[in-house]
Amino acid sequence: MVSKRTALWGLPLLVYLVFAFWYTGGGPLTIKEIDDFTARMRATGTPEQRIAFLRKFMEEDSGRQLIMLNNVDKAESPPNVEGAEPGESASQLMGRYMEHMWPAMLSRASHPVYSGKVVFQSLDILGIENVESWDSAGLVRYRSRRDLMEIATDPIFESMHDFKVAALDKTFVYPVEGDINYSDLRFVLALVLFSLVSLLDLLLYRRGVSN
Repeated sequence: MVSKRTALWGLPLLVYLVFAFWYTGGGPLTIKEIDDFTARMRATGTPEQRIAFLRKFMEEDSGRQLIMLNNVDKAESPPNVEGAEPGESASQLMGRYMEHMWPAMLSRASHPVYSGKVVFQSLDILGIENVESWDSAGLVRYRSRRDLMEIATDPIFESMHDFKVAALDKTFVYPVEGDINYSDLRFVLALVLFSLVSLLDLLLYRRGVSN
């Protein structure tokens, strides 16, 4: 029979292992997957130059998680977009875009890591123009390139992405793979569970309470 103390440690460990399995990517993309994503892009009319660019991105997949760095400058007077009300603000258009992105991301263990408003102009600029001013910046974690491509090749994504394009004057986004990421929820959950269980173990069993 499993003792209470064993259960105290075992159940949180099981919860952590299940979460870590879901939160971790499934390895590098296979050739078949890359071909399937390529076919999806062609079916939606993606330009061949863009397809070649994204295919290279997929072929270089390491299977690791990605952090997407986003700099955003919202449009003061966004154009009208099909599916939106005339005169909607940039924030409203971005809200429409995120109505699709939130469930698409969260269901794939992808989520924001950091988001904040810009408080001053760029302090250091070299080799690039028109980057003096931004409205906000953010970091978004994707479980894998597979998840990113699943979202990007969803036929619904193209129409939703139009809302984002209309909402912004300029933006640039690029992926980073880090060796150290203290915001990784696997690390955070392990730390929280270990701390709580250690405290309970100390209170219940290291003061002489029998199991």
